[in-house]
Amino acid sequence: MNLTKKQLAIYRYLRQYIEAKGLSPTYDEIRQHFGFQSFQSVQKHLAQLERKGHIRIPERNRSRMITLIEHGGTTTVLPLSGIVAAGSPIEAIEQQETVDVPEEMLGSGEYFALKVRGNSMMDEGIVDGDTIVVRKQATAENGQTVVALVEGEATVKKVFRRRDGVELKPANASMSSIFVKNGEFTIQGVVVGLLRKYK
Repeated sequence: MNLTKKQLAIYRYLRQYIEAKGLSPTYDEIRQHFGFQSFQSVQKHLAQLERKGHIRIPERNRSRMITLIEHGGTTTVLPLSGIVAAGSPIEAIEQQETVDVPEEMLGSGEYFALKVRGNSMMDEGIVDGDTIVVRKQATAENGQTVVALVEGEATVKKVFRRRDGVELKPANASMSSIFVKNGEFTIQGVVVGLLRKYK
């Protein structure tokens, strides 16, 4: 994997964190986990991982969607279940398509893939045309990026529990949150990975 011991440890930490929580850790969480004295140390190691082709760092520093880049290996075929909105909710359209997903991206459980339309999650590194990999589950922790059904329409947002429902929050400062009461939404799964084709 052409990595130093420290780089490999950071890469494995990123993978485990993303698999468990559906988003990447903050720079401060990485700093504390490894006992670094400064953010510059975190930035240096992440830059080396990116230069060696193992991760992709979003342009905006506040983003929490460091993307792991897979290299070869065994893939799993997942159903492409439709299109999900990164904007206003749209209908999830059933499609007879599949995508190849690196097995390293998947853990236990069931998974499916969705094509993203819109840019409301751009600050998390999810943009129009991306394919997201979703682990099926009906619950999520605060701050996780989820696929939710609101009145039968699918949307991808960060979820935060509120007193009588949830806030579905975009990762785009120009867009507003969606507030949904309990019983008016269902969580379909948590986003665990991202696939992108470069033209």
